[in-house]
Amino acid sequence: MLYIVSTPIGNLKDMTFRAVEVLKSVDLIASEDTRHTGILLKHFGIQTPQTSYFEHSRNNKEEYLIGLLKEGKSVALVSDAGTPAISDPGYRLVRAAREQGIEVTAVPGACAAVVALSLSGFPTDRFVFEGFLPQKSSGRVRRLTELKSEERTIVLYESPHRLVKALGDIAEVLGNPHVMVGRELTKKFEEVRQGDARSVSEHFMSRKPKGEVVILISQREELFHQD
Repeated sequence: MLYIVSTPIGNLKDMTFRAVEVLKSVDLIASEDTRHTGILLKHFGIQTPQTSYFEHSRNNKEEYLIGLLKEGKSVALVSDAGTPAISDPGYRLVRAAREQGIEVTAVPGACAAVVALSLSGFPTDRFVFEGFLPQKSSGRVRRLTELKSEERTIVLYESPHRLVKALGDIAEVLGNPHVMVGRELTKKFEEVRQGDARSVSEHFMSRKPKGEVVILISQREELFHQD
């Protein structure tokens, strides 16, 4: 059995009882970063061995992990935080396991994109997850241009050191739409900031952002400019 195990995105108290139980019971934990996950395992008294599984190791590790699963071993896949296979290479291991007839199940939990949506007050009946925008401004502008007609709420991940530049491109390309930035969600210094893209960008120019960042964009301005 391959278990897709969600872990907290910041607050360790968000770890589920089932996640702890599964991580204690499996034969091996495949982790995005074994050192990072090691802190989590130590906190919950989990002594299951780990192996690394990340973008640059996946080709070699997939064959190894699938081999263990075919032998009848159980493996848990975890990312650094949140739900594995969401904006990380874990989906490839899931696909490879299914192709081999190996049973896959999920242990649900935190996901930064869903947490941000629930906090936003933006329409959530329909939304689109875009993950990370391209790192270079030219690539970001091209992708944002393709999103100009998108009426669904747009969910993005971004690194803190690119946040101000990304918000600037969002303002320029999309006509300064309403945005929400969620930073350090569920952690002690959680910050949620809403407004038009330029004003939110100015806020983070004066307060250098740190930690994980989620950006939500709504181009339905009638929702934010009612009389």
